[in-house]
Amino acid sequence: MNVLIIGYLHDKYDKRVFRTVNALSKRAKVMYQYFSKQPAKPYYEGNVHYYPLTKSSERNPLKKIKSRVDFDRSIVKLIKTAEYDILYMHAFPFSMPLAAFKWAKKRNKVVVYDLHELHPEDMFENLPAPLRYLKRFIFWNVFRKQIELCDKIICVSQDTETTIFEKIGLRKPSLVVPNYASLKLSSPSKNKEICIVGKTPRGLSQAHIKLLSRLNEAGFLIKVIGYTPNFPDDLKYISLEALPYERMMEEISKSAFSFISYDPPSGKSSKNYMFALPNKFFDSISAGTPVIVRDSFVTMSKLVKELGIGVVIEPEDVDKSVEDILRAYENYEILFENVVKYQDMFVWDEVKEKEFVEFVIG
Repeated sequence: MNVLIIGYLHDKYDKRVFRTVNALSKRAKVMYQYFSKQPAKPYYEGNVHYYPLTKSSERNPLKKIKSRVDFDRSIVKLIKTAEYDILYMHAFPFSMPLAAFKWAKKRNKVVVYDLHELHPEDMFENLPAPLRYLKRFIFWNVFRKQIELCDKIICVSQDTETTIFEKIGLRKPSLVVPNYASLKLSSPSKNKEICIVGKTPRGLSQAHIKLLSRLNEAGFLIKVIGYTPNFPDDLKYISLEALPYERMMEEISKSAFSFISYDPPSGKSSKNYMFALPNKFFDSISAGTPVIVRDSFVTMSKLVKELGIGVVIEPEDVDKSVEDILRAYENYEILFENVVKYQDMFVWDEVKEKEFVEFVIG
């Protein structure tokens, strides 16, 4: 059995992508395409044929487009010529969104589509409303054609899976594989701090800033991991650079809460935003740290309430949000016990890996 894994623009060690490489290479020969910032040669290691691809970094808009198209063509060429039985897509060549799927089906290959995001409601969501809705209409039609050409799909949440099948009126064999953490920690010794984790700065409204300032006043230090925030001078915080995964988990584990609340560019209408289950959510619980999640994150909020593993807030209501967080901190022992009780649900393990491999290969 041979599997071609398309990482597209994901880095070699992207957690979700590389996890599929490790899991599937235990049962099959894997050819793994990933993005490399510098030119690099393909090489073999164990059951994996590593196949790095790079593209030139251009500032000129026209050259930038050409660079992306050339990169996409190299992806499609690989799918047209490589020897494999299963094509596993973590993303698609954006400039030719159907070509990869069509070529694989033309060659009678099995196509598995791993949906990291709900693509029609993820890309270009910062467009103004009329154009955004037109974009979504077009992208949903393209997305339906992609799903038609797939044999199996993998989603990050049950809500995302349900939305896709209801929207396109088509069902395919599917499996929900969230962004599980890679390890588990549970330090009972906590600093009175709230951590914000992520490599990409997220939009924080004035209500968010006011909320964090009020939490400052209540004695909480704000700790940002992964980027330097543009906070007001009077907000007390520390900023840590992007850390290796184990170090990052240790830092999360030291915090009383992990803060997962921000404003998406399109407001709250995007289902990709509503049904998100990001890495930071699973990493936080697996690090033994309760989460603070905004109510419009529908899927995360539902889990937090059902399991009692954090606080759900409405950031626009600053007073109530502060009150709810402080009340939770007063009853922190209960929250922490719940987090420890349910941690295994949020961590990748042999049972989850077996189910995944059987779905893809079996």
